[in-house]
Order: sequence, then structure tokens, then C-alpha cells
Amino acid sequence: MNFWDHHKAITCYYELLMSSVCQKYQLRQMEYDILMFLYHNPQYHTAADIVRVRNSTKSHVSTSLKVLEERGLIEKKVADGNKKHIDVYLSASAQPIIAEGLEAQRQFARDMFQGLSEPQITACKQAFQKICDNAEECLKIKGMTHHES
Repeated sequence: MNFWDHHKAITCYYELLMSSVCQKYQLRQMEYDILMFLYHNPQYHTAADIVRVRNSTKSHVSTSLKVLEERGLIEKKVADGNKKHIDVYLSASAQPIIAEGLEAQRQFARDMFQGLSEPQITACKQAFQKICDNAEECLKIKGMTHHES
């Protein structure tokens, strides 16, 4: 099997670990992913940021943000002087979900890097980042984003 055939196993295992958090808090995977994204990336705090950086579709992000807001897990704030610019922030009620999500993510990392030395882990992360950067560049050249492919 080739490298590209194996990435699905990694993604499936990640989603399996995260599914316990999603089930406990009755979240869809996209809703959970947005919460964790907002936590890990406080510099990105608009729906447009989430769509762009995560390569998600506008409709999925919009629907998920609406659900998260209705459940009190995020807060939306209109930017001063621009009613079209709405910032999205995690609310205090999201903190238990974030805490459990972080633990699930730590477990995932422990499992994936099991048996590797620190230098091997560093090299793996660097190589993976380069592979991701190459993929993004190829998509830009083709005039596509990830979710369009």
C-alpha cells in the first residue's frame, strides 16, 4: 500500500477518538472541529476564517456556527462600525468540551508517535508539514481549495 492509501486510517482513528467527546456532548464532528479550531487558533475568529483556513464549505460552517451559538458554546460579536464583520469566540460553557477534546488529541498524538524518538517525531512533523504545504500549493496552482476537490 502506498502513503496516500494510509492517511484514511489516521483520519479514521482520530475521528474514532474524538467521537467519544462528540457523543458525550451531542456534537457533530464539524461542530466539535470548529470548537477545537477556535481554541487552537485564536487569531482566526470569523466564519470566513474558518472556511478559508480549514478548507470547509460555507454552508457547513454556517450551519455549525448557528447550532453552537444556539447551544451557548460560542458567542458572536459584531465588529465596531461594520455589521457584516462578525467575530466568533468560545464561551465559558465550551470549556469542558475543550478540556476533553484536548485530552483526546493528546491521546491521539501519543498513539500515533508511539515507538518514535523525539528526533523522529520532529522529523515526521517537519516532513508532514512540507507535504501539506506542497498539497496546498498544488491546489492553488489548479485554482482549487481542498473542499472543492
